[in-house]
Amino acid sequence: MEHIFNIAAPWLGLAVISSIVAYHLRVSIALVEICLGVIVAAVASHFGKADALGHNMEWLRFLAASGAVLLTFLAGAELEPEVLRKKLKEVTVVGIMGFLAPFLGCAAMARYILEWTPQASLLCGVALSTTSMAVVYAVMLETGFNHTDFGKGILGACFINDLGTVIVLGLLFAPFTYKTVVFIAVTAFVLAILPFASHWLTRVYAHGTAAIRTKWAALVLFGLGALALWSGSEAVLPAYVVGMALAEFSNVDAFWIRRLRTLTVGFLTPFYFIRAGMLVSLRSLVSAPLVFLLLLGGKAMTKIFGLYPVIGQFRRQRDERWYYTLMMSTGLT
Repeated sequence: MEHIFNIAAPWLGLAVISSIVAYHLRVSIALVEICLGVIVAAVASHFGKADALGHNMEWLRFLAASGAVLLTFLAGAELEPEVLRKKLKEVTVVGIMGFLAPFLGCAAMARYILEWTPQASLLCGVALSTTSMAVVYAVMLETGFNHTDFGKGILGACFINDLGTVIVLGLLFAPFTYKTVVFIAVTAFVLAILPFASHWLTRVYAHGTAAIRTKWAALVLFGLGALALWSGSEAVLPAYVVGMALAEFSNVDAFWIRRLRTLTVGFLTPFYFIRAGMLVSLRSLVSAPLVFLLLLGGKAMTKIFGLYPVIGQFRRQRDERWYYTLMMSTGLT
């Protein structure tokens, strides 16, 4: 137990430092946490102490994964059904293009410029087609755009984008099996009864027991997350859908959402973002800088040239089009 506290304390110290740096630089805390993770990992690796960071320990990986799941749930909870219906065409078209442009462009670049194998090229295209829902939502929170139709449109498009990535990843590298059918069926059943069950649980028990809504949400998220991992998918995928299913339920009590957000952003997500940075190998980047720059440029350019004209059909102001495009161009593969 002492060892766990000795690992956790420096990580939370990095989270505090990230908050201070982000405040003075006026950039997203999530991005600072990622960059700080990269720097700390590089320094530790230089002195042969990479394992001392503990970033591959099971308990720390669980905290990081929990942060990603809860943050994704909160992002989904921002999308009320009425807003989603109103923006259905926008989020669908932008999300699909946000996936297709970098997937096709980066796969072709890896195959014909880098001369990678067909399978490696397809994996490259899938990996670089993503957005980062966690980063985007963290930025939306800090800017206040999560309360606006503009920000909710970006979150919805990011979800469609990443849904396309997960589906194509499964089709190409993890073919659907009976486990996939079980996961889809159970998830559909849970989503169908979730709003009614949540309202009933709140009406009967919310005012007589401690934080039962948080426990209930965590039970559903971790249960479906476990099922998703068993089926070969990702735990964050059902989290967003659960958030959308409970959007109306969640927005009835803004104080509850605020408390859950404090727990997630204040304690869990720093482990996720800092660990994401620690997984980056600067040594590998330095050993192949041209490949790195080519892949980075390929992702950015295909996202921008693919998305900017499409977003222009829904957003007339130039600043909004560029902001929308650049947020959709984020990635935390």
